Amino acid sequence: MTMTNECCKIDVPSIFPDQTREVDKTSSPTGRLIAGLDIGASAIRAVIGCVTENGIEIVGVGSTALLGGRPWFAYDVEKSGASIRIAIEEAERMADCTVTSAYVGISGGHIKGFNSQGITTIDNLTVSADDLKRVMADAIAITIPTDREVIHAIPRSFSIDDQDGIRDPLGMSGSRLKAQVHVVTGESACIQHTIESCRRANLEVTEIVLKQLASSEAVLSAEEKQRGVVHVDIGGGTTDIAIVTDGAIAHTAVFELGGKQLTNDIAATLRIPLKEAEKLKLEHGCCLFSRIAQGETIDLVSRKWSKNPRFISRWLLVEIIEPWVRKLFHLINREIFKSGYEDHINAGVVLSGGFSNLEGMMKLGEQLFKMPVRRGVPVNISGPENVMTEPEYATGVGLVVYGAEKCMVEQNSRR
Repeated sequence: MTMTNECCKIDVPSIFPDQTREVDKTSSPTGRLIAGLDIGASAIRAVIGCVTENGIEIVGVGSTALLGGRPWFAYDVEKSGASIRIAIEEAERMADCTVTSAYVGISGGHIKGFNSQGITTIDNLTVSADDLKRVMADAIAITIPTDREVIHAIPRSFSIDDQDGIRDPLGMSGSRLKAQVHVVTGESACIQHTIESCRRANLEVTEIVLKQLASSEAVLSAEEKQRGVVHVDIGGGTTDIAIVTDGAIAHTAVFELGGKQLTNDIAATLRIPLKEAEKLKLEHGCCLFSRIAQGETIDLVSRKWSKNPRFISRWLLVEIIEPWVRKLFHLINREIFKSGYEDHINAGVVLSGGFSNLEGMMKLGEQLFKMPVRRGVPVNISGPENVMTEPEYATGVGLVVYGAEKCMVEQNSRR
């Protein structure tokens, strides 16, 4: 299969165990700088991290709303490029540096994931890097539409002859090698648009990365990945799902349903501007009636758009939000059972993305999923407190972590 751009080339990932990253906060940022760019449906976030001898330190962040208020996939590369440049420059000022390339997250309804298998004979009866390349190539030697391309081929496990469940087969002995692989594809037009938008911002794309893969790198622990966990990243325009079991991604899905749709519902029901509906959601939103006091009201008098005194019941706001969140959780639950991995999820559900800050989300999730639910924020990484405690930065930080691990693998392979 011929790839249409080298930013999306498929490399055979080195298989290495998850490691807890402890960062020495006294280390000066003198190591390699890595940038992550999270392009969402309503906002762009740039994160710059420094790789030190002891781990990763976030040294710069920047964010901006998309110019024109339209999502990046509206194919206006000039406006999306200008928005990217604003976010990158803000992060550069904070980090006191200049970046020329970044790992860029991608999502959207065009993303599709499925599991595949590759088989090859083992040369010289000992698994080599060439054997790994061949078995991975066989796993992605599949027919896909001409308007799509492979973004990732993620190895889940390997088998040598009759021995299954191998994470790192390199150097092992046998005659036949199998690979269980999760393949992620996307529409070429969307991928090319993302790359061109970055170039308009004078930023080269190091690699296109699936957003839920990136954010999982930041918010999931090694134990959760091994025991089985559902990671849900709720953005402005999409909800991205990754099921991770036995230390590797086993299933991915994307719903074109996000926080912006809820904001539209609030604005339409209460007949208020979208900007004010978003503020109302963030400041007073809740998805559980049990959290609301009887007679609690929201004062809208001070709002510039409201000429006359106006109060609304907070109960009315919850009447809009709770059914919406229940619908989203129902779709997620259905996807879990559709995947066939429901019996492999022993560590619960982790929610990230700005929408996960909504009051009552964890409690309602536990009621509906019948398993533990926690909010996912970057873990075991040093950086500004407002970044490390906010789930909306999970993807940007995860892209830096992903990039750092790629650099580590490349460096080790050269030794």
